[in-house]
Amino acid sequence: VQLQASGGGMVQAGDSLRLSCAASGPGFANYAVAWFRQAPGKKREFVASMKWNHYPTHYADSVKGRFTISRDLAKDLVYLQMDGLKPEDTATYICAADGREIGAYYSDYEWVDYWGQGTQVTVSS
Repeated sequence: VQLQASGGGMVQAGDSLRLSCAASGPGFANYAVAWFRQAPGKKREFVASMKWNHYPTHYADSVKGRFTISRDLAKDLVYLQMDGLKPEDTATYICAADGREIGAYYSDYEWVDYWGQGTQVTVSS
C-alpha cells in the first residue's frame, strides 16, 4: 500500500483545512487508516484514526471536537477535516494504514505498517 497526503498550506488561526490521503495498492479498503503529525523537534504524535468500516474513530484529546477523519472507500481516499485551527496545530501531517485498529493511546506507533509522505500545515496567530 502506498499513501500520499496533500492539502496542506498556510492559514490563520481559526481557519479550516481539509487534508487528503490517496492510497494505492490491493485491499486498502480493509485497512484501518490514521493521521499523525510531527512538529519540528518534536516526536510524531497520533491525531485521528478509523477502522476500515468507518467505526470506531479515535482522536487525540488535543483535536477532539475540531478535527474529523473520514474516508471514501470507492475512491481510496482518506480525509482529515480540520476546523478551528490553532498555531499549535502547525506540523507535517502524515497518513498511515494498518490491518489492525490504530488506537489513540499507544506509546509509539512503529508497528503501523504503512506510512505516507507528509503535507505541511502552518497556522499563524
